[in-house]
Amino acid sequence: MNDSSDSSTARPAPVVLDVWCELQCTDCRGALADLSALRARYGDRLELRLRHFPLEKHKHAFAAAQAAEEAAEQGGAWPYIEAVLGRVEELDRKGEAFLIEVARELGLDAEEFDTALIDGRHILIVDADQAEGKAIGVTGTPTYVIGGERLDGGKSQEGLRERIEEIADRLLAEQA
Repeated sequence: MNDSSDSSTARPAPVVLDVWCELQCTDCRGALADLSALRARYGDRLELRLRHFPLEKHKHAFAAAQAAEEAAEQGGAWPYIEAVLGRVEELDRKGEAFLIEVARELGLDAEEFDTALIDGRHILIVDADQAEGKAIGVTGTPTYVIGGERLDGGKSQEGLRERIEEIADRLLAEQA
């Protein structure tokens, strides 16, 4: 979408917040309210990017990460992520059947989810995210990266949203 419109009306690029998350993680569920508040406050000035960091102790986390990628491909990433995180106990109990059930509830193509989990079409994205996370020192979830600063939410969410807002405000002011 490279058009020749006046560049003074072009919007500045959004500030990027990478959220290293795992969809079977109760700490990540605890971060949902903060993420919703950030989306409400900044709108399209802040790009929230879910980055996958499935932990081995959660046996459905890798499948859930792949399912989130399928949801993104179908245009329903955040509603899907929020629905799965909001019901972590059901994911623990039901596994992949739950991931497909949530897709159906949200009006996504559940059969395509099933196929994606079988054919593994999103595995490379999940693996790449996890490798990048390890390379930058992510050890648990949620971990946030904004403006080159890493904030660990796995120990405590306390004060993290405020810190993210401080950094986002500074970065947006620098763009203006």
